[in-house]
Amino acid sequence: MKDALAIHRWLLAHQVHHEIVRLPRALTCAGELPEIMHADAAHCLEVTVFEVDTRVGLDPVAVLSSVATPPRPAMVGTLLGARKVSPAPAFIVNSATRYAAGLVCPLLLPDDLALLIDERLHRELPGDTLVHTPTGERRTALSLRARDLLALAGGKRLDLAARGRSSLSHGHRASHSLPR
Repeated sequence: MKDALAIHRWLLAHQVHHEIVRLPRALTCAGELPEIMHADAAHCLEVTVFEVDTRVGLDPVAVLSSVATPPRPAMVGTLLGARKVSPAPAFIVNSATRYAAGLVCPLLLPDDLALLIDERLHRELPGDTLVHTPTGERRTALSLRARDLLALAGGKRLDLAARGRSSLSHGHRASHSLPR
């Protein structure tokens, strides 16, 4: 399992200003970050892992969004052209991300895990905004600028606010295969 120290070392190697915050109490999921850190829920980010049923089979897909606007499985399924989308069980989250379920950091995810990023994060978070994410550990969180996190996370941008249309940024459509 990955942890705060691995994230800290990786960010230092990339010369990214950040802070590993020691939390006053244990975190059970990213949804608790706003309360524990006394931060706006729109500035607290979480990774939700879904099991996506495509024509090929079941695949885990990670979606980065704010705690204030979590992704809905039906919307993700519609945008990906999937037959069925459901939240992944903890053992799938743990094995697919190498982080503890509920505490997944959007950094250092395996290359073979598709990461989709809610387009609203790019539109609504000014680059210098301080954002917070879990680190995989219950007692720490990561704080860094939105611009840095979004640049380092990679992944495909997905318009989760879209109504009735299928859109991945840059004209990509995921109905044929999952973005990697």
